[in-house]
Amino acid sequence: MNFPLPEFVTVSASNPWTYVVFALIGFAFGFTLEMSGFGDSRKLAAQFYFTEMTVLKVMFTAIVTAMVLLFGAVGLGILNFNQVWVNPTYLSSGILGGLIMGVGFIIGGFCPTTSLASASTGKIDGMLFMLGGFVGAFLFGETESLFDNWYTYSGYFGRLTLNQVFNLPIGVVVLLVVLMALFMFWGAEQLEHIFGKKDLTKEPKLRIAGAGALFAAAVAVVLIGYPSLEDKYNALTFTRTETIQQLNADPIVNTYKYTADEMLTKRLVFVTPAEAFKARYNQAMNPVYLDVRSEADYNLYHIENAVNVPVDRLEEVIPVLLTEPPANTVFIVMSNDEAAAIEAWKFLSASSVTNVYILEGGVNNWIAFFGNEDKTLSAQPNPNAGDDQLGYLFPVALGSTYESCSPDPVEYESLEFEAKIILQLKRDKSGGGCG
Repeated sequence: MNFPLPEFVTVSASNPWTYVVFALIGFAFGFTLEMSGFGDSRKLAAQFYFTEMTVLKVMFTAIVTAMVLLFGAVGLGILNFNQVWVNPTYLSSGILGGLIMGVGFIIGGFCPTTSLASASTGKIDGMLFMLGGFVGAFLFGETESLFDNWYTYSGYFGRLTLNQVFNLPIGVVVLLVVLMALFMFWGAEQLEHIFGKKDLTKEPKLRIAGAGALFAAAVAVVLIGYPSLEDKYNALTFTRTETIQQLNADPIVNTYKYTADEMLTKRLVFVTPAEAFKARYNQAMNPVYLDVRSEADYNLYHIENAVNVPVDRLEEVIPVLLTEPPANTVFIVMSNDEAAAIEAWKFLSASSVTNVYILEGGVNNWIAFFGNEDKTLSAQPNPNAGDDQLGYLFPVALGSTYESCSPDPVEYESLEFEAKIILQLKRDKSGGGCG
């Protein structure tokens, strides 16, 4: 059969005002950098001699302000933090790269972005630093294969945030970081006074009011709290577009919005064994079969290449599911019947994992659908099977070695099914860097 083309839910940038906004943000960013002195290598390098700490104060002010606003919006339900791209943590290569960049910052007086600000104002040292950055990026690209495994896998922790590291509520982490930043601001001024002979009495008093406002905002984030998984689930909405073909007329396109519970009750997220099987050979998608059963049931029988993650361990893999799979990945969750898979679907959806579907009838239905032609299958129906238990008795645990675990695509080429999978475009990677 012909596979339907995936419908991507994405934000249109066809409105020309979008680019005006981008240009204004870029202008404001560059203007702020230059106004703060970030285009002057002498001022940038002076922070390492403790005579001029403007760089530290400006950058940390931007960081903590963005952090407070971000998690304030998350606490109020305006923003879903799981849909914000967080650069994966590569500890070993991150430490080495930080040392290289730090030494380069001290010697050259710039970081990558500040060199752009300097070059744009006609400073030759900024231009040369930027040119060196391009040359270094080129050389890295040409030699990357020599140490790819080391910098990719050594010290890899995926999507890792401070609240996970210290096992603290996000609001508490925000408050502690703000307190640390305020202490650093105070300490930076003392260093400027000692090493740079700066007269602190001439510093604007407005900075004290700003510090107080920042502290108050951080306390507000703590009091607002962080949405629970149940809150996130109840706030979920799904957009489905359905096209009705008309005879001798243009097709009718209807767009509907459903809550998470409606998606389940209307069975819009349940895919038949036929569709789950055909997804493997659909080049438009990358199916991942998540088997949430116990390890014992998984070892008895499982679909080829299915990944076993029991329901009680799903939380451990959320960082990986949010960062690693490509945008066209479809997660097909399965249990013996449907009960555990439905709970897994609720958890994954509330955790902002996109393109999650449930295998209709579970593994039992898969065996019933494909097992009739499987001459290697020695299992017998289990009349005493309870809810969401394996409905077959297997004499030995052979895992995915049965023919029905990976049906022949030629034999089942003519399978028909009602397509339920509609790809949603997930949040893509975004760049990072210093100011």
